[in-house]
Amino acid sequence: MSHILFISGSLRTDSVNTKVLKAMESLLPTGTATTWANINLPLFNEELEADFPTDAETLRQQILAADAIIIATPEYNRAISGALKNALDWASRPYGQNAWAGKKVLVCSASPSGIGGATANYQVKQSLLHLNAIVIGQPEVIIGHTFGLFADDGTVIDETNTTLLQAAVDTILAT
Repeated sequence: MSHILFISGSLRTDSVNTKVLKAMESLLPTGTATTWANINLPLFNEELEADFPTDAETLRQQILAADAIIIATPEYNRAISGALKNALDWASRPYGQNAWAGKKVLVCSASPSGIGGATANYQVKQSLLHLNAIVIGQPEVIIGHTFGLFADDGTVIDETNTTLLQAAVDTILAT
């Protein structure tokens, strides 16, 4: 049985990226264990490492316990969200105890824009590669024009994107 950790790079309650992750969770086979990370963390500051924040340590432990991680990132001003970058940094600490090393990670992005958060998607991958994560390259999950993508029950109404999300889920489970 696999254990998947979901990390939404948005703190917003009605985040389209959280909705994408929930849609992916619904596509997992029965019996797949899932956990959702909380990335509402204090801003990273090396001075706080001596009394490592409990929420940051919880995130580190969730990453260490997961067989694979699926991250969905919004794009703000052509960049990764501050909350997600902060979470990446906390989970790489304390020095020498990088929780990302050797972890399989699939990065997704979704945005109302036409480019679907592609710039942020690549920035997250770049950071994860530096942290020695195993970044899944294909399929690329970059979804643009997200207005009207979800039905009221949260399901994806677009068959093309449903197929893409299923392929991504199948890939992370098979890798």
